[in-house]
Amino acid sequence: MPEAKKPEAKPEEIAAKTDKAAAAPADTELPDDETVPGGQSELTGLFVERPESTTVIKGKNVTFVAKVDSSDLLRKPNMKWLKGKWLDLGSKAGKHVQFKETYDRNSKVYTYEMSIIKVVEGDAGGYRCEATSKDKCDSCTFEVTQPANILDAFKRSGDAGEDAGDLDFSALLKKREKKARDEPKEEVDVWEILKDAKPCDYEKIAFDYGITDLRGLLKRLKKMKKVEPKKSDAFLKKLEQCYSVDKGKRTQMHVELHDPNVQVKWLKNGVEIKPSAKYVFECVGNKRTLTINKSNLSDDAAYECVVGEEKSFTEVFVKEPPVTITKLLDDVHVVVGEKVEFECEVSEEGANVKWMKDGVELTKDGKYRIKKDGKKHTLVINEATIEDIGMYYVYTNGGESKGELEVEAKELEVLQSIADLSVKACEQAMFKCEVSDEKVVGKWFKDGVEVKPGNRIKMSHIGRIHKLTIDDVKPQDEGNYTFVPEGYALSLSAKLNFIDPPKIHLDTSSTGSKNTIVVVAGNKLRLDVEITGEPVPTVYVPNPPENVRCMGVGEDTATITWDPPKFDGGAPIKGYLMERKKQGSSRWTKLNFEVFESTTYEAKKMIEGVFYEMRVFAVNGIGISQPSGNSKPFMPIAPTSEPTRLTVEDVTDSTCALKWRPPERVGAGGVDGYIIEWCKEGVDDNEYSSAIANKEPVDKNTYRVKGLPTGEKLLFRVVAMNIAGRSPPCTMKQSVIIREIMENPKIRLPRQLRTKFIRKVGEKINLVIPFQGKPRPVVNWLKDGEPLENKSVGIRTSDFDTILFIRSAERDHSGTYTLSVQIDNMQDKADIHIQIVDKPGPPINVMVTDVWGFNAALEWKPPKDTGNTDIIGYTIQKADKKTQGWFTVYEHNRRPSCTASDLVMGNEYSFRVFSENICGLSDEVAFSKNTAIIGKTDLEYNKPAFKEKDMSSSPKFTAPLVDRVVVAGYSTAISCAVRAYPKAKIVWMKNKMIIGEDPKFLMQNNQGVLTLNIRKPGQFDGGKYSCKAINDLGEDEVECRLEVRGTGSHTHTHTLSRIHT
Repeated sequence: MPEAKKPEAKPEEIAAKTDKAAAAPADTELPDDETVPGGQSELTGLFVERPESTTVIKGKNVTFVAKVDSSDLLRKPNMKWLKGKWLDLGSKAGKHVQFKETYDRNSKVYTYEMSIIKVVEGDAGGYRCEATSKDKCDSCTFEVTQPANILDAFKRSGDAGEDAGDLDFSALLKKREKKARDEPKEEVDVWEILKDAKPCDYEKIAFDYGITDLRGLLKRLKKMKKVEPKKSDAFLKKLEQCYSVDKGKRTQMHVELHDPNVQVKWLKNGVEIKPSAKYVFECVGNKRTLTINKSNLSDDAAYECVVGEEKSFTEVFVKEPPVTITKLLDDVHVVVGEKVEFECEVSEEGANVKWMKDGVELTKDGKYRIKKDGKKHTLVINEATIEDIGMYYVYTNGGESKGELEVEAKELEVLQSIADLSVKACEQAMFKCEVSDEKVVGKWFKDGVEVKPGNRIKMSHIGRIHKLTIDDVKPQDEGNYTFVPEGYALSLSAKLNFIDPPKIHLDTSSTGSKNTIVVVAGNKLRLDVEITGEPVPTVYVPNPPENVRCMGVGEDTATITWDPPKFDGGAPIKGYLMERKKQGSSRWTKLNFEVFESTTYEAKKMIEGVFYEMRVFAVNGIGISQPSGNSKPFMPIAPTSEPTRLTVEDVTDSTCALKWRPPERVGAGGVDGYIIEWCKEGVDDNEYSSAIANKEPVDKNTYRVKGLPTGEKLLFRVVAMNIAGRSPPCTMKQSVIIREIMENPKIRLPRQLRTKFIRKVGEKINLVIPFQGKPRPVVNWLKDGEPLENKSVGIRTSDFDTILFIRSAERDHSGTYTLSVQIDNMQDKADIHIQIVDKPGPPINVMVTDVWGFNAALEWKPPKDTGNTDIIGYTIQKADKKTQGWFTVYEHNRRPSCTASDLVMGNEYSFRVFSENICGLSDEVAFSKNTAIIGKTDLEYNKPAFKEKDMSSSPKFTAPLVDRVVVAGYSTAISCAVRAYPKAKIVWMKNKMIIGEDPKFLMQNNQGVLTLNIRKPGQFDGGKYSCKAINDLGEDEVECRLEVRGTGSHTHTHTLSRIHT
């Protein structure tokens, strides 16, 4: 049965602030000979603002604020919120009780807040907050009260329902103050009562006599007991009054005895403790130690050490530490659409944490995912957006952490920008750009004004390409055009130039003739010729060449061609000048200083693997034109050299396996793959192309050509491929006959399998045995000469090896396994001896054959089951009848006999023997059938007459029933313990009515421990439960109250309910 949690108290926290009747308030001055908790702290005024007492209505929220000035402190103060005397509310943090802490760097003031959400009746009472910092301490008290509700006075007694029980009007009775009597009360010395009382009764005595400071009471009692130590016949040193331990830690309790040989018992809440992995007993000389490993809340109890009729008492207080954050959140910086993970680690596995953003709690939905893995907690945002930017918080009941999320807009890569256009009247203008994201949409603008589609203007979006098309270009279409992708701080701009063809306006109207001008010889002639065009035409200078492009590349060369300019400037084109530059560079290099007349040019001395751009100038008798547009980037590159060392690896009736080495010269283009070609011997090289083995280039340097004609002589060659094309071929010098090559079968048995292969039971066995032979041999396995039919043994066979595997080895798998590989009449065999071993059985017939002096001779027979291997020795142990502790006499003893020496006179010894093989000691042990008694010389023991003790006793409950508060719908149990002889009859009752054979109740009696299990109690199962024990010598009865609350009610431990009362 789970025990109610006891109040947390540590001996080092106990402070003497108490007198006979009651403790001094927290704000009063301490006596000179007393100290505050911790022994070193000094009560000072740390609080700038203290929480105040308040009255709050049930179901409402209330918040208390305390401020601490840290300007004179060396480190951050530690704040504790307590209810009553020692209940630390930090362990109760959650939805009902919440804590918050802030810090003002300017004023150096810490602000602590405690909020109680939806106050219930159990929250009323006294509270206290303590602020400590190294050698300074301050505390203050406040109360929470609730207004009386007259309707509560008419509630019925009991918790079964609103119509059950009797009406209770006692709450309406007016309380009268008791008049002080004239007769004086008898003076009672509380400390004398406490000195003789048990530690478990301290709290009850303090309540009866009005002592409120239990810590001061324990401190004073400790000093009094030091002054007047009580002598004990059994104990040199008793247990401490109490022990405090954190949950999950280890605690030890020590006592020292007068007699080192006496036996002790350890009790927990009156029940004897048995040694186990959790409870470890140690005995060293006259010192006895009880160690409790990995303490939990069930270890919070009263403990006793019993020696004969004397007992030593103590209490263990287990403190459940608040869940703290051990690994804080980190700030995260991502791009839109990426995955975001906030990760933290807490001090306890399975702890609950709360994620919040901007004051709103985050829950699992389509956007957020919350993962929990042991101590690690993770908040996942699948696709980050700009709206997710902010501060994220994680809260536990013992701390908090925050991390900032920054989200940047995703960068958009421009694959092709829009270019400036020069268009004549009535022609078509097209702006085109290409971006990296197909889903991106955008808008077109002209001189800052959005372009709308119309009859002449059309906009399209196909994949990653965006186009703006203007038909029948007019002068008003000239301007700056911009494409702006939506959602990105990016814009692409280009200019549309309107070209009006040059026109010559020669006015000859004054001469009377349209095309003829008549002038008198000797007179001057002046012609004013108006030339129009947009842009203003350049007279006599040719237009730039057009359509500059790369037609082919070599290792360090490139062939460039272009179209002549459409307008030669009125004079014939003499030639062209070329320039080139590296892509991304702004430096142009002249390629020729003399005019080049052709429109095709081979550029040389270029660097392989580097991108270049070219432009061309046209030259006439007047001058040099503007540069042409840049060509598309191109890279000089050459095919690789031929592959090397082409050889045949394997030949069958229709296939041939080839392998080769990579080319010696690869170049900047690398190798994209290889093409394999074949032809019959004696034909031209042109026939290779008709028998390409692989349509797609292969990446590896090996390839098996399939579908070959059987018996033909074939030639093979390999060509390397890259961006520049095919390399020269690597041709095989000799032809290959396509015919299977016979090879005798042979097993290549690994070295470790040539001897006996030994494994333990349960281990995995995986034997890989390679073999050779052509064509593929037939593989067969036998075990001990019979076909292998055991389903637990697996066989897998490939073209080159066979595998025998056993997932879990058993002793039945031992034996000789025979592997045979056969091709027609040729065969090869190999034997594999597998031995599966296990731990041996115990020896047989262990006997003490002789005893002399302080020695005893032992003999035994080897075990029947040796574990399928040889016995390598025995381990012999001895134990005397008094202590029953086993000690090793011999290890690895090879003979089935030994002599045990140095035995103690007067003791009787028994022996046990373990068998040992390569797997270890046997699991079972063989005990000696007789014992060795080392007699005392010249001493005779007269055994006293046995006097039978009368064990009869009337029933008496050694552990009473305890009041319980449970939640409706959750099964519970109440327990007690009774002692009686002869065995007592047990009767369970509810509200004084005997509980019959009701399937809802299950009654158990385990060696005097009585348990009543109640399956899924409801509101009607509350009430008084009693247990009566009856035998011929008398009867005894205990009772308790069971309170059943609804699932939504706030439950408290039994200890808290008792403190509130």
